[in-house]
Amino acid sequence: MQYNPGWNGSSVNLLHVRAAGPGDSLHYVWSSIGAPAVLLVATQSPSSALRVNWTQLLSASPAGAIWIDPPDSVVYSTAVVFTKLFEFSEAKPLGELFYPTYDLSEFSWDSLNRTLNRTALTAELRGVPAADPGGGFSNGSLAFRVTAYEAGGRDGRLPSLLHTADSSQLEFVLAGVAPRGNSSRFVLEVATVEEAGAARRLRSERSIDDEYTPTIFEVLSLVAQPQNGSSTLGFLQWKATAYGSRSPRREDGIQCRAQGLQAANWSLPVSSIVQAYFGDSLGSTCTVSALNVSFGGEEGEVYQEKRYLSWSVLLGFGEPPRDTFSPLVISITAVALGTPLAMLLLGSCLVLLAQRRRYSEYEPIN
Repeated sequence: MQYNPGWNGSSVNLLHVRAAGPGDSLHYVWSSIGAPAVLLVATQSPSSALRVNWTQLLSASPAGAIWIDPPDSVVYSTAVVFTKLFEFSEAKPLGELFYPTYDLSEFSWDSLNRTLNRTALTAELRGVPAADPGGGFSNGSLAFRVTAYEAGGRDGRLPSLLHTADSSQLEFVLAGVAPRGNSSRFVLEVATVEEAGAARRLRSERSIDDEYTPTIFEVLSLVAQPQNGSSTLGFLQWKATAYGSRSPRREDGIQCRAQGLQAANWSLPVSSIVQAYFGDSLGSTCTVSALNVSFGGEEGEVYQEKRYLSWSVLLGFGEPPRDTFSPLVISITAVALGTPLAMLLLGSCLVLLAQRRRYSEYEPIN
């Protein structure tokens, strides 16, 4: 993990996470320069490196300020940008009432270096609006918590996402922010950038197994695939729930919905690392898609009570991890299904044996 590589100041945030394999390497570049975003680059060189031209990056024309060396080692690159936070309430009988949007590119962000933990591979971007006339953030903040992994496993806190060494987890946290209406609900806008030849699609999978995330049976994935193939290049994966507590339990669950993936026909807000890497292709050959993720049930009361919201999403390369039944669940299922079958077979044998004994005492007539 590198914080602002090649730059001595802490007035801006750029975190580079590099994972090196025997024949390739993966790069995650997180930043709050402009709208908070992450750049994901996979290379076929174990020694590929991130290069940053800081003078150009912090200028009005950042195109070309970020690149991977050697450039021909790059096999796939994409970006995810967190653009806006919407707030609305269902004002009856008038319907939905939207409040002024929080534009995340206009937030003021704390120094990420204060929360950087190179041992635990974690960091946190925390910010508030640069201008907050309504005072909603006077006692609160919005944060993105980043966790990188050195091996596969499962996160210990709900929703207990399964991860690999090729993935990173992001936790979106809204804490202490005063809602501007009764039964307010929040919506986070997420935009993705794909180079020519690849496109995103939203995938939903349901399972009867809720062992690791009780009462949640749906997993959603925003996968990137080649337009002429079925292999998966990268993904965002999350479970259909958020939580309203710092130590989440099942009863703290908040309903989470994805409101459909759409092609974004609007230009991205200022996000310097995305513009710096993709350059002129961002407005021509790249495909920009947007997805709204909403939090809150029909009444939206959970956030009103606790003023805390956390949503976890996994980002990575290749196919997203898939949960399988644990040995404990398999054992319980085997006992639950095997016991009635064993009793049925045993009962059938006893009935047949009893019938044979019943007629064995009689001699046949003639």
